[in-house]
Amino acid sequence: MGDGLTANFSSELQSNGELVLSIGGRLSAETVGELWRRAFADLEGQKPERIVVDASAVEYCDGVGAAFFSELRQRSSGPFEIRALAEEFQPLLQLFDAGKLAQVGPPRRRSIVEEAGRAAANYGRDLFKMISFIGEAMVAAVWAIRNPRQVPWRDSFVIAETAGVNAFFIVTLIGFLLGLVMSFQSVVPMQQFGAEIFVSDLIGISMLKELGPLMTAIVLAGRSGSAFAAEIGTMKVNEEIDALTTMGLDPVRYLVITRLLAAIVMTPILAVFCSFAALVGGAVVLYSIGIPLVVYVDRVVGAVSLSVFLAGVIKSFAYAVLVAGVGCLRGLQTGSGARAVGAATTSAVVSGIVLIAFASAVFSVVLYALKI
Repeated sequence: MGDGLTANFSSELQSNGELVLSIGGRLSAETVGELWRRAFADLEGQKPERIVVDASAVEYCDGVGAAFFSELRQRSSGPFEIRALAEEFQPLLQLFDAGKLAQVGPPRRRSIVEEAGRAAANYGRDLFKMISFIGEAMVAAVWAIRNPRQVPWRDSFVIAETAGVNAFFIVTLIGFLLGLVMSFQSVVPMQQFGAEIFVSDLIGISMLKELGPLMTAIVLAGRSGSAFAAEIGTMKVNEEIDALTTMGLDPVRYLVITRLLAAIVMTPILAVFCSFAALVGGAVVLYSIGIPLVVYVDRVVGAVSLSVFLAGVIKSFAYAVLVAGVGCLRGLQTGSGARAVGAATTSAVVSGIVLIAFASAVFSVVLYALKI
């Protein structure tokens, strides 16, 4: 027996070919190293028909000690037995199943075709999960409209302020700069044909129909979608989501709906302001080359029809659902640890922008088919 701080080891090869290993003391990370060297040094060169480990003197055993027993079993060429190990340490031995360990081999190298197939399958499953979750969120939104008293509207107002009102400045600034740049880039070639007045038509249609909602959605994906993922992801790491479920509250109805409704309300409003700021930027450029503001406004009003305006608004609603839905989904999918929250935030931004681009392409095809 030891002093409680060391592990003791002795071996005896009996006449019947049985090797008895007597082990005692504490089997932990601090003591097993020396024990490991002594035991396998004694085993080297010997070929016992049977190995018996007398563990009756073991006072303490953790995972490292269980790994030591497992390695002894692996190196045994014949029958192997552990005797008199305390019952409290027996479950540790089950963590090192010799049969399962024998099945584990070096990782198999996959071909490029297989890797591409695996990536495509993963993207497909992830896309299916996102679409399913967005559908679930929309169903929950309909439930919220039918049961308004059960919705925490105060949270929705707070989220609408942080995700919408606080984003007003950056969205309008980007819209103004975008209109300014587009006007400058368009005026130069248009002047060669004396058609610079048509830049106002270009700015009005492109911003209200496409670029205004698109840029607003991209800004919100990086600003609000990531915030949704980080907030819900932190709740998931802190087990607050589990607490809600335990109390009988649906996380989708309690956490997702408030963010989804706030995004649906604020995104079209921000998109309109973004487009209006772009029109102001275009007006500055055209006024600087001698086109009166009255003419510019008249051209924009004549070019932008109600269908063009409504197309932009509908896109804004769709983008809002995608940004909020994906952000909340990534938050609910967060693993454990602070790194998982960062990964969920990054994934929310990337997935949101990809879905926005995909939805924009679909809208373009549909609107072209409808001659809008």
